[in-house]
Amino acid sequence: MSAALAESDERALWQALKSGEAFALMRHALAPGSGDPAEFTLGDCSTQRNLNEEGRAQARAIGARFRANGLKSMDIHSSQWCRCQETARLMELGPVNELPALNSFYEAPERGDPQTAELKSWLGTYKPTGPLLLVAHFVTASALLDAYPDSGEVVVAKRNPDGSFMVLGSL
Repeated sequence: MSAALAESDERALWQALKSGEAFALMRHALAPGSGDPAEFTLGDCSTQRNLNEEGRAQARAIGARFRANGLKSMDIHSSQWCRCQETARLMELGPVNELPALNSFYEAPERGDPQTAELKSWLGTYKPTGPLLLVAHFVTASALLDAYPDSGEVVVAKRNPDGSFMVLGSL
């Protein structure tokens, strides 16, 4: 793909977010390892896998990239996991709202289908107050969008009239 075509495609993704035609689903910034420690407790960051300094810098840089592309404020919803909450806060794009339907089910795969159904329902009825940013986990993105983002990758998608989702690209 030519550089000009790639730049044109990226501009179209930013425009789709700004117009509300699409939403962003971001995998949390870099948090080395996988899963969570055995003593994991929701709400207690000391028991979780968290962002490292590189992940914090990554989250800040992604927020700066959003602002540079005209998205200075977003309607942000995040998983309750500390690494997602911190990613969303460090992006400095607005208040962060917890949305349990974005939580990881990596350690409890039996929760995947019902939780994904809950997220699909929420996306079908929620009326964003601005461009929508969801900060979640690899398993959330793969279950909802059949997308497999790296840490800090932003998948841009839209909800089709039939309730299915289409990935437009990633940033």
